[in-house]
This record gives sequence, structure tokens and C-alpha cells, in this order.
Amino acid sequence: MPQVPIIMPQLGESIAEATIVSIKVQPGDEVAADQEVIEVETNKAVMGVTTPCAGAVARIDAQVKETYPIGAVLGYIEASEKDAARFTNQTVADVRKEVPKEIPGRADEEKVAARKTADNGAKAKVSTDGLPVPAAAKGAGFLSPRVRARMAELQLTVADLAGIAGTGSGNRVTIKDLENYLRQIESQMMSDASAIRSGVADAMRRSWSRPLATVGSSVNLDPLLNDRKRREGKPGPALYAVRALALALAENPGAAAKLIGSRLLQGNSIDIGLAIEADGGIIVPIIRGADKTSLAELVGRYKELVNLGRERRISPDMQTGGMAAVSNFGVFGVEWGTPIPLPDQTMILGLGVGKKMPRWDEAKAEFVPVTEAQITLSFDHRSLDGGGAGRLLKRVIELLEDPASL
Repeated sequence: MPQVPIIMPQLGESIAEATIVSIKVQPGDEVAADQEVIEVETNKAVMGVTTPCAGAVARIDAQVKETYPIGAVLGYIEASEKDAARFTNQTVADVRKEVPKEIPGRADEEKVAARKTADNGAKAKVSTDGLPVPAAAKGAGFLSPRVRARMAELQLTVADLAGIAGTGSGNRVTIKDLENYLRQIESQMMSDASAIRSGVADAMRRSWSRPLATVGSSVNLDPLLNDRKRREGKPGPALYAVRALALALAENPGAAAKLIGSRLLQGNSIDIGLAIEADGGIIVPIIRGADKTSLAELVGRYKELVNLGRERRISPDMQTGGMAAVSNFGVFGVEWGTPIPLPDQTMILGLGVGKKMPRWDEAKAEFVPVTEAQITLSFDHRSLDGGGAGRLLKRVIELLEDPASL
């Protein structure tokens, strides 16, 4: 008798594949049209695969716990001549033609094949396993429930899969790709990440879920360095930056408002964090009411925080609730950078290393040497636009170049 394939159907607009949960029939079983014979799981729900027509189950090729792409043949039904005629010459490729044209990836399929031919010098075969998978997708864009379950078991994130070259349809990472990768890294030197390193990693992942932007400029540090010589305790450039940012935000506290849902939350206190390098990572203790804290007081507070940080005794409540922070990456000889604000903060000011640079002096009509540093402001673009960020940064620079006002 003629046979009709049981095809993995399109299970949703964004569904690329599904994992077999259970098989409800055996070869030889009589089935009706549209009878559910296989249960599958996607990353959204458990659904059923039904028969295309009435008949007897010829065979089931699918395996429980295996993942198959949309359009894959899962088995065959022995059908009547009349029913089979409706499916005559309908290959998997024909099934794919029934998928709406707007599904991404279909138009790119032959381009990918041509590119593989050029790269490998061999004829590339266009997959006939069914698509609505973007053929040009990279990395872990689509993850099967089985892959996600394995990731959860190992406490992996999508970012951890970024280095895996997927071999599935559309370059998806399959369970075999993941297991091969895990076997490969077993031979490499590994150690458990410290609690602080894991905390930083988690915070940065959450921070990066927001649209972040950065503006930058330069600042003349000579006035600051000269003022520092006369100050008790000789505060470093980072403390001047904390004070300048705090005063600038006190003038315009709305600039650091946090967007919570559809509301802007404006803090009652100008609390500024200061990034401090600790063993195994970075900690950012908060200086409460920084706009009301003098530079001399900041020096004492900073020394206290550094000592606590080295002893890993800065408590969680000392690191929460700030609206902004300062990162002085210039201490590492770095000229320019874009630090990332913590998830509960709107912005972070970055200060680079000071270097002697020529600057035009209008009064002398000549270039004069100045100690210049690059300064950046990275911010949550949902809360603040480029114009507002630029004006805030300009005000910070004005204050830094007029340290008597600090």
C-alpha cells in the first residue's frame, strides 16, 4: 500500500523544532485522520502531531527525547489509494513551500548553500529537513527544550554557548554540539569562579538587557592636580569625579531617574558608587549623600571602603541603592573605556589616565602642554537621551576643571 509521511508541523510562528515526549501508537495500529499520534514539546508548550489521513501506522522513525526540526518526517501511514493520491509527489520540500513566505530564513537558504560551496570547494546541499529556521542564524539563537534542560542542569546561560559552532539547521546548537563542547573543555584547566566573580557576571548580564549608550569627551586635569596638592589627605582623581558627578546630579537629579515600567523613579538622595578592585572581581560600595560629603570626608570614607574591600567585608546593603557610579580605569593606564552601569543604577562615569597633550591657548596664540584625560558617561538610554547625557557630562567637566567649586 502507498505510504504518506507524518510531518513535524509548524507549531508556532517562532518555533523551529520540537522534542519528542511520547509516541502513542505502534506499527500496525489503525488510525483516523487528524488523530494525535505523537506528543512533542517546544520551548513554549506541549503539543500533538496528528496523522495526515486515515490508515495503518507503517512505521515511526522518531525517537523519544530526540529533537527534530519543523518539516522532518517522523513516520509513515499506509493509506488508501485515494488518500495517498492527495499526497503523491509531496516531498518535505513541498511541505516547506506551504510555510508562509514571511517566515525568516527561507529566502536565505540558497545563499547560505552558495557560501558553503565557495568556502569548502564542495557542493553544498540545501537542507530538506524543513525550515522556519533562519539559515543565517549564528550561535544559540534557537535552543531546543532538551538543550535548555541540559543548560539548566549545568547552570549555563545562553552567553556560555556563544563559542559553540552549531551544526543544526540554521547553525542552531544541538544537544550533541553542547555535549561535544563539554567534553572538549574537560581537558582544560578549570576552577570554580569566586562568589564575587559570579556576582559580577550576573550583574553584567542583567545590565546588558537594557539599551546602553556612551558619550565621551576630554578633561584638563591640571587644575585638579594642582588643587590636590593643597588638599588635606590628597584626594585622588576618582574622588574628585565622585564629588563632581554628585554635584552635577544634585543640580539635575532627574538625569539619573530610573525607568520602572512606565514611571520614572527619582532618588531622594544623591548616592554614588565607587568601583573598587577586590580579590576576584569588582565591588561598588555606595557613598550616601555624596553631594553633601566634602572631599576631605570622601578621603576618609574611601580609605575605609578600600580596607573593607580587601578584607571582603563590604556588606550587600553597602552596595545597593545608588543612582550612579564612578570607575577610574585610568589607574590601570587605560585611556578610554565604556564601563557598564550596575542593573539598579542609571549611569556610570569613567575616567581615563592623564597624559600630556598639546592644547591651543587662545591668549598665548600657541599650543601649550596640559594633562588631559578622556572621560565617558555610559547610561541607560531608556531614562536619558544623548543630549541630556552630553549636558551632564559637560557640567561634570566644568566642575573638575574648577576644583575650588568642589
